[in-house]
Amino acid sequence: MPTDCIPFRETHYFSSLMCDYLDEKEDLKPFYNRFPSLENFKAQIQEKQQSFNSNTRAILVKALERQYKSVDISEVTQRNINALKEDHTFTITTGHQLNLFTGPLYFFYKIISTINLCKQLKKAYPEQNFVPIYWMATEDHDFDEINYFNFRGQKVQWNREASGAVGELQLDGLNHVFEVFSNQLNSTTSALELKQLFENAYIEHQNLTDAMRYLVNTLFKDYGLVIIDGNDIDLKRLFIPYVEDELIHQTSFNKVSHSNEQLHALEGNYKIQVNPRAINLFYINEGIRERIVETEGNYQVLNTDVSWSKSELQNVLSEHPERFSPNVIMRPLFQEVILPNLCYIGGGGELAYWLELKSNFEAQNVTFPMLLLRNSVLLITDKHKEKLQKLDVSIKDLFLNQYDLKTKVTQKISEIDIDFSSQKTHLEAQFDALYKLAEQTDKSFKGAVAAQERKQIKGLEHLEKRLLKAQKRKLSNYLERVTELQDELFPSQSLQERNMNFSEFYLDYGATLIPKLIEELEPLNGEFSIVTL
Repeated sequence: MPTDCIPFRETHYFSSLMCDYLDEKEDLKPFYNRFPSLENFKAQIQEKQQSFNSNTRAILVKALERQYKSVDISEVTQRNINALKEDHTFTITTGHQLNLFTGPLYFFYKIISTINLCKQLKKAYPEQNFVPIYWMATEDHDFDEINYFNFRGQKVQWNREASGAVGELQLDGLNHVFEVFSNQLNSTTSALELKQLFENAYIEHQNLTDAMRYLVNTLFKDYGLVIIDGNDIDLKRLFIPYVEDELIHQTSFNKVSHSNEQLHALEGNYKIQVNPRAINLFYINEGIRERIVETEGNYQVLNTDVSWSKSELQNVLSEHPERFSPNVIMRPLFQEVILPNLCYIGGGGELAYWLELKSNFEAQNVTFPMLLLRNSVLLITDKHKEKLQKLDVSIKDLFLNQYDLKTKVTQKISEIDIDFSSQKTHLEAQFDALYKLAEQTDKSFKGAVAAQERKQIKGLEHLEKRLLKAQKRKLSNYLERVTELQDELFPSQSLQERNMNFSEFYLDYGATLIPKLIEELEPLNGEFSIVTL
């Protein structure tokens, strides 16, 4: 079990939409199929089994075998790929961009959540097989989001000109990045393993897709993880009917727009994560990935000279389906069309836009998957725990913003009482009596009483702030130790998992890091985990 758990809502790092979803708030139930509990998977399995095209399985397996042709595949991963031919095999899927050297730590938590959920489901439903899938976002084109990772507070960055789908990028310039990164490492066994992993992935391969497949397979092949690249002509051919519908009828725009209106109108006043376009597809070919737009029956690829009539476009789609790339609205549909998938595991931002999509899935007669918030984790050491104990600060306290953290600690350890809550309560009781007196004598005095009350309360608050500020100065050395610890565990005043790269922890824990996380994380736990390494 994790060392400790904190409800997501109490971390203050997760949106009200996600917290309400985890609480299974009634208003949100129309926006998803089933909540991800172990018992709910029974109905999800039955629905997916009845709706999934069995011929798709053979095409999927052939595509995976082709993609793994030059990969050192493990026996368990090969067994999982073979199992996908069977009608009683299902997938649990997560997806992520091709971040350099995996990017932030939460990349690991996504995949480990996926692996561990498959294990849990196998125990609960032994007659079925469950395969963990990592969907590589090879068709994304936002290079600036993926071209770096953080190491010891500094960016290790890949600088080059880039256009088109990132998965097709040649790895020019990564030899220099390797040198920069290597020079920051010592010669311990773990450091040498990191250097070798980076070199084998990024220096020995031709493009970013192949590099990422090698990297993730090396890290997780022992757990049967299957890595899929959706940018595949045979898989895209399965998606032709849905692409054609998108181009001609623009169903997703109508359905998702309506869902967004309904979601925004709810009491929670939730922020809409993504808004659909009229056509939610890109055209990818020879280093470009640009939007497709339609004007009065004519179709054009933005920022190019490429254009078609309706019939010409249909011919291109039939002959070259690989040139049509789904955007954030259509990619989930593509995934669920080609995979026998039960559940998608993602971060809060991802699940927020998935909640906009159910009506489009229903219009396309595609089963909507269960949506599971990935494990979120704070990694700490015994040394961190000792510091917390000495400072008399709880882990939960560290999730506060730094001003509130300092205030709480100051009020807790100060020798004088600088919390004026009781005085304010006493003052409010006195003014209640004055209001009653004004009511009995002259009601016009109620305004004067209210003004005096505001003045008195404001005076108390001002005095409280001055005393608090003075105490913070007096306790500055103590507070500095508290904030240093928070800065270490919450770099840039954000969650550790959103900033730090796995390499910093691998240096200390080596090959034991992933097994430790596999052992500790429970995907259906529904709370933020604190894991002691």
